Amino acid sequence: MELSLIDNKKGFFGSLDWFTIILYLIMVVAGAVSIFAASYDYEGGRMFDFAQFSGKQFVWIGLGLALGIVILLLDSKLYEIYAYPIYGAVLLLLLVTIFIAPNIKGSHSWLSFGAVSLQPAEFGKFATALALSKLFDSYNFSLNEKSSNYYKALLIMFMPVLLILAQRETGSALAYFALFFVLYREGMSGLVLFGATLLIAIFVIALKFSAVAALGLTAGEISVFALCGVVLCAMLFAYCKEPIVARNVFFILLTGALLLVGLGLGGVNAPGRLICILFMLAAVLYVAFFMLRHPLKKFVISILFAVVGIGFMYSVGYVFNNVLQPHQKDRIEETLGIRSDLHGTGYNVNQSKIAIGSGGFAGKGFLNGTQTKLKYVPEQHTDFIFCTIGEEEGFVGSIVVLLLFLTLIWRIIYLAERQTTNFARVYAYCVASFLIFHVCINIGMVLGLVPVIGIPLPFFSYGGSSLWGFTILLFILLSLDASRKENLH
Repeated sequence: MELSLIDNKKGFFGSLDWFTIILYLIMVVAGAVSIFAASYDYEGGRMFDFAQFSGKQFVWIGLGLALGIVILLLDSKLYEIYAYPIYGAVLLLLLVTIFIAPNIKGSHSWLSFGAVSLQPAEFGKFATALALSKLFDSYNFSLNEKSSNYYKALLIMFMPVLLILAQRETGSALAYFALFFVLYREGMSGLVLFGATLLIAIFVIALKFSAVAALGLTAGEISVFALCGVVLCAMLFAYCKEPIVARNVFFILLTGALLLVGLGLGGVNAPGRLICILFMLAAVLYVAFFMLRHPLKKFVISILFAVVGIGFMYSVGYVFNNVLQPHQKDRIEETLGIRSDLHGTGYNVNQSKIAIGSGGFAGKGFLNGTQTKLKYVPEQHTDFIFCTIGEEEGFVGSIVVLLLFLTLIWRIIYLAERQTTNFARVYAYCVASFLIFHVCINIGMVLGLVPVIGIPLPFFSYGGSSLWGFTILLFILLSLDASRKENLH
């Protein structure tokens, strides 16, 4: 019996995806080396000195590897059997954190154990991934079978979001929205992602050009009306397959646009907003009249995209001024170029871009980054670790890091598609979604493309919580993948 168990375990480790494990090891070691470079100063220091951030990170890596081995030694079926209890336990931990965590920069999201601090929100990722996978693996479960299935999936996704928001940790909460990619893979209509993208575009446009007046409106209003008109015509043409209706709607909106421009150029104080609303209403009523003879759900959806888009535009100002926190508004305005405060809100990002730009093509060389050594970039060993890579390793090093992430994400998607159970496949896509979100937002944040929201770069940023959270995510997937053939029997 003992020999059989040993043989089975040998077979299990032989089934592990070592390519992914090697990628993981390369990235965590490269991350620790980058942390040493980010925290190194001209007074010297040793990479493995426990007084240095890099030395501490190697300890986290060692403990993380031990944790990963334990995960691999456990029976992979345990993750499916105890998915909901694990999820419930982590939710309870998130709830308790709100009340017992100390106030750190206005956030109550870190639990302190002597000299060690952990952020439970990072561990909520793997727990939520397990629970969502368990739901999709339920008997005869199909996302589109009935609307209640959507409610169940969204409830699992947003319970940790609400608790993390209560900790005043917005960045960590936003990461869970990445799971919408999983829902899309499992049958959710692409219109949901398209609609979300449209709303983000409207938010940016309405806010960016809210102070620019043109033709009796703001430039933001004109742009959003035009965008919604184009979307309506495109959906009627491509989605509803009604080119004649799309053509007529286009001419209705074009007439309104010409009238608006003509009155504006003629010096008449035209009620521009009224003209836009009336002609958009005329287009919507025309489509509604056509629906009386051709009652199709697609027409309703097309109309909703236009109407909701315009309604959302007029809510942007209220949301921005009354819902967001002052520091969040400042960061968004800085990113959109509405304001420029290089010595305040925009200091981190500006210094980060200077550091990356100064690295040039090949970089200044390991430990030779002046921006890094002189501490111009705050948080350079945590959320802004990528600027150290950009300065010292240049464009070449930055591309190598991006290729490592791209290869890892591609590999995880490959593993997802070869799984033999819904549970393992959905879980793998959860891992890929979290990675894609973190990489895109962190690097976009460092380059000034998105607002600074405190998202770490997986495996590279300093910190045990993030490293352990992604290690658990990845190694549970490796365990499920290694056991996939057993599920065929």
